[in-house]
Amino acid sequence: MLDTSTDTTWCQFIEFIQTRCSSAEFENWIAPIQFMSATPEEVTLEVPNIFVQEYLLENFKETLAHFLPLKHTGEPAIRFLIAAPKREMAETDAVEEVVDEPRTLAPEMKLNPLYTFDLFIEGPANQFVKSAAVGVAASPGKSYNPLFIHGGVGLGKTHLLHSIGHYLREHHKNLRVQLITTESFIIDIVDALRNKSIDKMKRFYRNLDVLLVDDIQFLQNRLNFEEEFCNTFEALINQNKQIVITCDKPPGQLKLSERMVARMEWGLVAHMGVPDLETRVAIIKQKSESRGFNIPNQIAFFMAEHIYNNVRQIEGAINRLCAHSRLMAEELNQEIVERILSEMFQMNSSRGKVSVEGILKGVATVFEVRISEIKGESRHKEIALARQVAMYLAKELIDDSLMKIAASFGGKTHSTLIHAWKKIADAIQVNDTLRRQVQMIKRNIDS
Repeated sequence: MLDTSTDTTWCQFIEFIQTRCSSAEFENWIAPIQFMSATPEEVTLEVPNIFVQEYLLENFKETLAHFLPLKHTGEPAIRFLIAAPKREMAETDAVEEVVDEPRTLAPEMKLNPLYTFDLFIEGPANQFVKSAAVGVAASPGKSYNPLFIHGGVGLGKTHLLHSIGHYLREHHKNLRVQLITTESFIIDIVDALRNKSIDKMKRFYRNLDVLLVDDIQFLQNRLNFEEEFCNTFEALINQNKQIVITCDKPPGQLKLSERMVARMEWGLVAHMGVPDLETRVAIIKQKSESRGFNIPNQIAFFMAEHIYNNVRQIEGAINRLCAHSRLMAEELNQEIVERILSEMFQMNSSRGKVSVEGILKGVATVFEVRISEIKGESRHKEIALARQVAMYLAKELIDDSLMKIAASFGGKTHSTLIHAWKKIADAIQVNDTLRRQVQMIKRNIDS
């Protein structure tokens, strides 16, 4: 017989959670849970699958502790039962669904009409990545498989992914192609488990010719979902089917299993960097003209010098200027642009003393790493380079003792600082890309 008081507290937990999460989250993760029984020491819940159990504990453990009995460790005392699966469909039905699935599901792929290769502005920081994407689109499964594209937010990774989708739709009409976000893949798994159609979902994904996956970083710390993705990944690769993945960091920096990281490093790992000044100017000109709004070259250069984090910020700036110009009927000049966009600029108009923190912030932005990583001990190639550039700039711009400057980098020695300074000083003489990156940081650090 149910313990009425515990049954009531479970209902209270449900009411409490329902007001603190989205309707989609509640329907997918909370609503399927069934209260079965309870004692003063333990509550028994029925969940449709292990994923719902893990999601409940990972996201609501502290809240559950306020409503349910507790173990001696302080964790909620819950016994989980996995719901029994329904009768599987007949073999003949399964065969019919295999035939129909790709044709009925594939057309659901939604592509942004503005994200095509023709509308992608190419520059030194993304030229190699775009070439790889075009190669994959022209001959899927023949080279660069998988293609792993990584870079910071708003630099064009999703644009290239959709561009591949557009090209395949136009030139390879018979191929089964699907573009998804990692979040959508996770939701597909949850829906399939809840509807007892996981086999159907697996057949659909594993019968694709091309799988395009955006933001794989959201697979981190979700072991069961990661395992299903890895199995799908291997099934497609073993059939020479094309996979393209985007992420905000390289595979080696992801909190994923060694097996998954190794799979993603099989093919080509390509980095998309921050666009240089000239590329940003070209982006500003193209995107403003596409809106029927002409930004003079002088203003475009002024904007590009002050907004460099990502393309989305540039688009936001253009939208502001476009709206202001049409509403106020004013011709743009540098003073108006600075007034309208000042909060978006990555450079203070009131300049003060250069600090190590200011340098670290500028370097972290351009090289797309964390300040804590620059100060840390990681020997990863990109982080090590960012650290050396920060040390180079600190020695160049800060009038302080080498020992004090070096200590600001996580306790490094002055000899390490000198070594980094010399290495970067030599490198920027022969490496144009690195020299432009250093110049960009110099222009934009707080000084």
